[in-house]
Amino acid sequence: MLEISTIIGYSLALLIGISLGLIGSGGSILTVPILVYIMNIEPFIATAYSLFIVGSTSLVGGVKNLIDKKVDKKAVLLFGIPSLITVYLTRAYLLPLVPDFINIGNIAINKNMALMILFAIVMFTSATKMIIPKKVSNTSTDNKNSPFSLSIQGVLIGLLAGTVGAGGGFLIIPALVLFANIPMKKAIGTSLCIIAIQSLIGFLGDLKHTPIDWELLLTFSAISIIGIFIGIALTKFIPDNNLKKGFGYFVLTMAIYIIIKEVFI
Repeated sequence: MLEISTIIGYSLALLIGISLGLIGSGGSILTVPILVYIMNIEPFIATAYSLFIVGSTSLVGGVKNLIDKKVDKKAVLLFGIPSLITVYLTRAYLLPLVPDFINIGNIAINKNMALMILFAIVMFTSATKMIIPKKVSNTSTDNKNSPFSLSIQGVLIGLLAGTVGAGGGFLIIPALVLFANIPMKKAIGTSLCIIAIQSLIGFLGDLKHTPIDWELLLTFSAISIIGIFIGIALTKFIPDNNLKKGFGYFVLTMAIYIIIKEVFI
């Protein structure tokens, strides 16, 4: 018989899919805290699980957007390939080198605590971008930035995504809109494809050194995939600006909660 915390965690998995379906991001921002604080999974393992859950869910959404011709294939290659390579190298070789305790002066910080604080900072940044979005054009224009510039963006976001186990959609979408001049709706579909590729490749890097509870992982992912179809359906009825602001405030609240729990409790 499932524990109450597990049932609640599975129920909240719907929110992950709904978030990805609605705004093309936010999946990992929800996944890691749910796995850590509700399902009691160790943070380092939770970041690995997050890559698989968000990756598999985004893959389904990305394929649907690809069928609907809402994906910029060139951007997927120029941005996605450097990003996925960076994510894999970070998960497979960089993170395992991080010691259990990180010394900052005379203070020793537990690796799991440092990871959650870093994640909270990423969440705070994401929330700020959602609540106070920059004005961007919703019309297609010719690319003003070089493929090299877009590839560098992919490397940087891949490094961040690999470190905190995040898909990075909240950074990928602004990069696609501002650096590749892709319309917002097409950027969301493109983001899902990139998230799917880099997250699943990053997860492969974890298989070498991370114990996997496949029953939990596949069940959680299946429920999240149901959620992405709900999210895609809801996009027809909910204005983008209202949705982003509401989600931004929710993410901001979770970021503050994590910092308080890790630092002061």
